[in-house]
Amino acid sequence: QVQLVESGGGLVQAGGSLRLSCAASGRIFSGHIMGWFRQAPGKEREFVSAIKWSGDNIYYADSVKGRFSISRDNVKNTVYLQLNSLKPEDTAVYYCAAGLVRWNTIGTPTLYDYWGQGTQVTVSS
Repeated sequence: QVQLVESGGGLVQAGGSLRLSCAASGRIFSGHIMGWFRQAPGKEREFVSAIKWSGDNIYYADSVKGRFSISRDNVKNTVYLQLNSLKPEDTAVYYCAAGLVRWNTIGTPTLYDYWGQGTQVTVSS
């Protein structure tokens, strides 16, 4: 079992920054994929970024490439998502997820076994 707890969301003006954290506990393995997804009202859950727990692989959705940065701290068992140059269209609930997912399917939310409760990010124009 893996437990995930997100934090760091909030209200920010366009162009601002936030750092989201995902604290993981339980049986995390180096092969676990840690993913960030987001869901805006009335929309499907959307892939944002992922990192292999070992740190060997990182991937970003095109919509956030160059603005968001994912990292992990193995000592703190925490994955971070740095959000820079935020836009109103980034407004959503952001979720952290974990699973033993094949790298070529990291964008599929149904393949992840564990999810956090989500943290709200609101970007005002």
